Amino acid sequence: MRTHNKAGLLLIITLLCLMPFAAQAERSVTFGDYTLHYNVITTDNLQPEVAKAYEISRSKNRAMLNIVILKNVMGTPGQPVTGKLTGTAKNLSNQMRTLAMREIQEANAIYYISEFRVSNNEVLNFDIDVLPVGEKQAYTLKFKQQFFTN
Repeated sequence: MRTHNKAGLLLIITLLCLMPFAAQAERSVTFGDYTLHYNVITTDNLQPEVAKAYEISRSKNRAMLNIVILKNVMGTPGQPVTGKLTGTAKNLSNQMRTLAMREIQEANAIYYISEFRVSNNEVLNFDIDVLPVGEKQAYTLKFKQQFFTN
């Protein structure tokens, strides 16, 4: 297994292991033929080797959004697909952050990540447009999350 594939597998395992400990760690929503799995964590929860492999700064004041697009295929957990993702996050003072989404492809996985700064007790409202490859209509993912960094 290539080092990059090992790091990707480690990232996925890390995110799965954090689910029981993080409020609303992993969530999903279905739009038509697609299911979007998403989560947001502070990057200090990532293992150092994973953060290094993906050039992610580890900090309790930085968060990482992770989104996976799965095409619903009968009898499977879904087929990962690529897409175009754009989005913003606004705090309660209506200050907006544009989310720069980065695509990561591994052997059997495709996911999109974005990093951004957060403050203790900050609430962010996320608004993300997801356009799966080959589709004409984008789906809008909206959710809210509060961060605790102390």
